[in-house]
Amino acid sequence: MHKLVVLYPKPADPDHFRDYYVTNHLPLVTQMPGLLAWRYSFDVTTTQGQPPYFAIFEAEFADATAMTAARSSPQGRQVSADVANYATGGAVVIDYPVQDGIV
Repeated sequence: MHKLVVLYPKPADPDHFRDYYVTNHLPLVTQMPGLLAWRYSFDVTTTQGQPPYFAIFEAEFADATAMTAARSSPQGRQVSADVANYATGGAVVIDYPVQDGIV
């Protein structure tokens, strides 16, 4: 499993961000090939102080190759290009292989 995480600092217009993200951006995301699961939240908090991020998005792919293919696909390029339409605070994109823990 490979995870892609997008961390969004606070935008200039939080209401626009929320509305655009749900109405326009997420439908584009769901069209990415190889996407296994996704989730997001606007309720980012920290244990102390102000949270450095306004929103978070997580996507799961079978492996790094599937994630790279999805991001470089026409749909993935459209998703990337769309970020400027709502994320005035920018976006931090990270990805990593997921290691399963044992309980």
